[in-house]
Amino acid sequence: MEVALFIPCYVDQLYPQVGMATATLLERLGVKVHFPEAQTCCGQPMANSGFFDDARPLAARMLRVFEPYQVVVCPSGSCTSMVRNHFPELLPGAPRLPVYELVEFLHDVLKAPLRGRFPFRVGLHQSCHGLRELRLGSGSERLVPAFSKTADLLAGIEGLQLVELSRSDECCGFGGTFAVTEEAVSCAMGRDRIADHERAGAEVIAGGDVSCLMHLEGLLRRDGKRLRTMHVAELLAEATA
Repeated sequence: MEVALFIPCYVDQLYPQVGMATATLLERLGVKVHFPEAQTCCGQPMANSGFFDDARPLAARMLRVFEPYQVVVCPSGSCTSMVRNHFPELLPGAPRLPVYELVEFLHDVLKAPLRGRFPFRVGLHQSCHGLRELRLGSGSERLVPAFSKTADLLAGIEGLQLVELSRSDECCGFGGTFAVTEEAVSCAMGRDRIADHERAGAEVIAGGDVSCLMHLEGLLRRDGKRLRTMHVAELLAEATA
């Protein structure tokens, strides 16, 4: 199978190791990875702030850049959701881009059991877009059987212990521009999430969105805590090496 890799702005500019881990993991699973170098921002920051006219040219450009590829994979729930769920609102009638979030692609498309070793206690942060717009997990507000695609992937990793959180699907408080306009509330929410992971005995907070992890990592550093954050791609690439 061949895929095109869509790398979000946060990953490209601040956490390039997550993009490299994504490519490494996919190639390790037999996937041929292409990286269209003409890709830019998908327009999510503008759209989230209400500047739809500024987001449209970026959305249109992205469709042109990725048009040659039958499958696109992205290590971010929020950017994947932007393309899948909100491009049709920005560009009515435009072709749909076949984009998958990384965990979704591994779980639903490849369906390949992952084997490896990661001997740490891990708290799973389920980001809002991945959980509630892509349905990577059940969400406590829904009356459906509980499930987590990320937890399913991690189940085959030897030594990894998923800790039980008291509020397993609560927002970390980042919310894009919300973290700027409502800084105090955003930080309070983030510290609540960190405290939950600490109470559960986590050594690592793992998640599928670098933006959420960046927010939590900043609070951890500011407060001098040793708990670390890892994108799921980094964790799986390390575990399966």
